[in-house]
Amino acid sequence: MSYNVPDKLMRFGEDIGHESLRYHDRRVSVSKEFTFDAAHHLYLYEGKCNSLHGHTYRLHVTASGTLDEKGLVIDFADLRRVVEREVVQRLDHQYLNVALPPMNTTAENMVVWIYERLATALARDFPRVRVERLTLWETPTSAASVDRAEMER
Repeated sequence: MSYNVPDKLMRFGEDIGHESLRYHDRRVSVSKEFTFDAAHHLYLYEGKCNSLHGHTYRLHVTASGTLDEKGLVIDFADLRRVVEREVVQRLDHQYLNVALPPMNTTAENMVVWIYERLATALARDFPRVRVERLTLWETPTSAASVDRAEMER
């Protein structure tokens, strides 16, 4: 296998212009994953989950939008900041029965609450970007998901 080493780096304004940075005008999805640890228990549940216990939750966030002038839907660092601020900082190492609004703290309820927070924050901070799909993993094999079409019904 051989590698092609470029003779020079491409330079903005010389080899590529501003008009080329945004290659298309299509909607594109980007995704990022997050984890947080939290404790909870379920009300009116007959089984182990009626006792206080904890999980390492994994949240998969997919957002979409049209490209900005640099060719980005949203900088991954900006998406991280929004999710960290709106969800992770509020829930990480917390007792979910207190940290969340009054609800049974099922993954199904939580993923809708997370969707509502992220949809509101993105609409405010990044109007071209919208939440498309969230998946909240409670264990490595159990998750709840919601997408924009389901939430807009």
